Amino acid sequence: MNRGINNGEDLPTELLTKLYNSIRNEPFKIPEDDGNDLTLTFFNPDREGWLMKMGGRIKTWKRRWFILTDSSASQTPNNPIGIIPLENLCVRKVQDSSKLFCLEIYNPRGQKIKACKTENKGKVVQGKHQSYKLRAASEEERDDWMDAIRASITKDPFYDLVSVRKRKIISNTAQ
Repeated sequence: MNRGINNGEDLPTELLTKLYNSIRNEPFKIPEDDGNDLTLTFFNPDREGWLMKMGGRIKTWKRRWFILTDSSASQTPNNPIGIIPLENLCVRKVQDSSKLFCLEIYNPRGQKIKACKTENKGKVVQGKHQSYKLRAASEEERDDWMDAIRASITKDPFYDLVSVRKRKIISNTAQ
């Protein structure tokens, strides 16, 4: 029944129990709208404002309006162009010799951050960043953004369990 998972063996009871409890405590919800109305998504955000964002491929600073809501950060010059889910990420101050008041959203495991953005032709693609470097207008604004981002970051213990299990399986198959 579990071919391809755990080498065909049953999954550990502890893992299944945690997964069941996670689903039971946070049941799936079907949205009532058709998903095309972004009004509710950005209504009453935890924080919003202008930040400069360092480009991923071309290292230039671009001014972006960020909206922090529902454990994700969205960036937009006019229309939403990118979403960064803040699950299992961290934020820290960074020093930049040419710019002040910088912060960085990063994955503590060094992996790519799951995110998406809209390309020029409207196609939605997966982001390729391992971190997002941002710059505020002042030290106080940077610190306020960092506090708000930290408060919005969610930790998913199931993600950690799956990561540990995956490493164990990989190390067992490598032997």
